[in-house]
Amino acid sequence: MNVAAQLSAGVDTLALIACVALTAAVLIFIFFIEPDAADSAPHRTYLDQLLEKRDTIYDNLRDLKFEYRSGKFAEGDFEAMKQTLETEAALVLAEIETVTGNQGAAPRRDAVRRVTAPPAAPPNQS
Repeated sequence: MNVAAQLSAGVDTLALIACVALTAAVLIFIFFIEPDAADSAPHRTYLDQLLEKRDTIYDNLRDLKFEYRSGKFAEGDFEAMKQTLETEAALVLAEIETVTGNQGAAPRRDAVRRVTAPPAAPPNQS
C-alpha cells in the first residue's frame, strides 16, 4: 500500500469517529438532558419583576436592621447601607407607580399568603 492510501484511510477513520461522536452527543442531548423548569415557567411581566425587586429590598432592609441590632455592623456602616437600600426602594416604588398608573400600593406577595389569626374571644366572666 502506498502512503497516499494509508493517509486517506486514516482521514476516513477520523471522519467516521467524528460522525459517531457527534451522533452520540446529539442523542445524549435529546434523550438524557432534562429541561430546566424555568424554560416552561410563565413569562414574568415587568411589573412582576419590579414587585419581586421591591420585596427583596424590603427583606434586605429587615435583615440589615436585625444584623445591626445583633452588633454585626457599626452605626456608620448601617446608616450607609440603609440609605442605599432606601434610595433603591424609592426608585423601585416610583417605577411601580409609573407602570401601574398610580393605582395605589401593591401588596407584598408574602402578605397575600399570610393567614391572619381570628381575633381571640374575650375571657368569659361569670
